Amino acid sequence: MPAEFTLTKDAPAPLPGIYSQAVRAGNYVYTSGSVGMTKEGEMVPGTVQDRTRQVIQNLEAVLIGSGMSLKNVVKANIYLSNLSKDFNAVNEVYREMMPEPKPARTCVGVAELPAGGTDVEIEFVAYDG
Repeated sequence: MPAEFTLTKDAPAPLPGIYSQAVRAGNYVYTSGSVGMTKEGEMVPGTVQDRTRQVIQNLEAVLIGSGMSLKNVVKANIYLSNLSKDFNAVNEVYREMMPEPKPARTCVGVAELPAGGTDVEIEFVAYDG
């Protein structure tokens, strides 16, 4: 079965010719990394928690566009530009927004994230089987 690409207008658009919002391969959906931008392309001001909340909302919209939801997420990868400062704050939002059972997860500190100096990026793998 060939991969299917997902595009929803309820999340920030991907950069043309560089990546897709998500790809469905069989029963799996792999999202691209999302940052704390609104669907209009504006970075959410405020705290890393505000941007984390927006990221998860963006990814939820992409999953819904793929016929799934946050309940289908089996793996999450989180990238933080200041791991020691933001880890606990991001965990608070993640704990609040992600349904049980929580997916497997990796959280990595990175030197820099590509989108406008953001401090958090998250990607999901979802399964519907």
